[in-house]
Amino acid sequence: MEIGFTTAAYIVAAVLFILSLGGLSGQESAKRAVWYGIVGMALAVIATLAGAGSGLWQLSLAVLIVGGAAGWIVAQRVQMTEMPQLVAAMHSLVGLAAVFIGFNTHIEMTGVAAMAADARLALTGFAAGIAHKTPAEISILRVETFLGVFIGAVTFTGSVIAFGKLAGKVDGKAKKLPGGHILNASAALISLVLLVVYLNTASTAALVVMTVAALFIGYHLIMGIGGADMPVVVSMLNSYSGWAAAAIGFSLSNDLLIVTGALVGSSGAILSYIMCKAMNRSFISVILGGFGTTTGPAMEIEGEQIAIDVDGVAATLNEADSVIIVPGYGMAVAQAQQSVSELTRKLRAAGKNVRFAIHPVAGRLPGHMNVLLAEAKVPYDIVLEMDEINEDFPETDVAIVIGSNDIVNPAAQEDPNSPIAGMPVLEVWKAKQVFVSKRGQGTGYSGIENPLFYKENTRMFYGDAKKSLDQLLPLIG
Repeated sequence: MEIGFTTAAYIVAAVLFILSLGGLSGQESAKRAVWYGIVGMALAVIATLAGAGSGLWQLSLAVLIVGGAAGWIVAQRVQMTEMPQLVAAMHSLVGLAAVFIGFNTHIEMTGVAAMAADARLALTGFAAGIAHKTPAEISILRVETFLGVFIGAVTFTGSVIAFGKLAGKVDGKAKKLPGGHILNASAALISLVLLVVYLNTASTAALVVMTVAALFIGYHLIMGIGGADMPVVVSMLNSYSGWAAAAIGFSLSNDLLIVTGALVGSSGAILSYIMCKAMNRSFISVILGGFGTTTGPAMEIEGEQIAIDVDGVAATLNEADSVIIVPGYGMAVAQAQQSVSELTRKLRAAGKNVRFAIHPVAGRLPGHMNVLLAEAKVPYDIVLEMDEINEDFPETDVAIVIGSNDIVNPAAQEDPNSPIAGMPVLEVWKAKQVFVSKRGQGTGYSGIENPLFYKENTRMFYGDAKKSLDQLLPLIG
């Protein structure tokens, strides 16, 4: 009865997870999709605790209470601007869990071998399941355990470094040790050799050495990737955490964990591919080469940045008929989404055509700008992707760039030696007038200079985005 209940609950939970993923593809269905995921996870936890092999109720309840309380506190305190680093931190926990469970499985297998030699000792639970496996099944379990630990270790240190870069605690520039690619390849080769050793001997030393090598790969791999590639890195680590969970599922013979891990792993991989395509770069070049490889000196930028005050921006907007707003991570940092929403409302009330242009890699997390705008109650139907709106800039009176740099950088098209050469960008410079809301004259997170700021039709609206927009709002309409 317990096994039947658990199996049925897992099937329902898996269906809910699939519905949740499908619903997250659209803004209108996203809220409902989140609830599908919540209910599915709650059902999965209940089924696991009530299913076959459950026990240690006091410890299980204590862990649930402590973990739930910690999650509640984090959710209350973390701002939307900190979501990218929070996601990276969550990925690190999944990786660490994979490592711990992998070592636990190894200890169980080692213990079974010792206990099987002593007929006086009775085997129960997971150990009994291992004891009934054939030699071929034991070999498969060893491979699953080894891969789970390897992927988990790479995910753990990689996610920790990604968290540090996103939070500004680690330098966002790409950094590698001398002979970086050789070091990574050597660590991977050592791990492959150790897999063969572990498969044949179940050596604890082989598992430990591989774990150290995998921890190094995760650390060095992400350290070698620049800040501009962080959205892809977060998506990639999401995929890694899914495959780590799937490997854990195989080790534990947990069907739901296998399905869930495969869903997360495959969706993360697909998202990484989509984002790399949006940047006109190969996935391999991102994870191995890092950001910013050039063949020659960058094109010299002529002209100067011309500032404009709030009265000049207001006068132009009041005369304009069409406006496109391009949000970036600077909007998130300034917590300016509510002010942007109010500006949109006032402009639309005045009869102006206002739309938003979203680049696939805007911000430091896929979909980050969409979430911020939805939180600020910006209508879904005026939030458009790059491919939907790029052709409209030449017929647009005003383009407002709020805290964006690389995704509106014309050097991607004009300078073959630019680090972002060939990357599809939002062609805001084709609008009749461009206003750039920016704190100062810095080059932004990736450190790449932007010729847009020096073009004749561009004016720099310096200052904190929220404060600048709040000063602008009373003058509109």
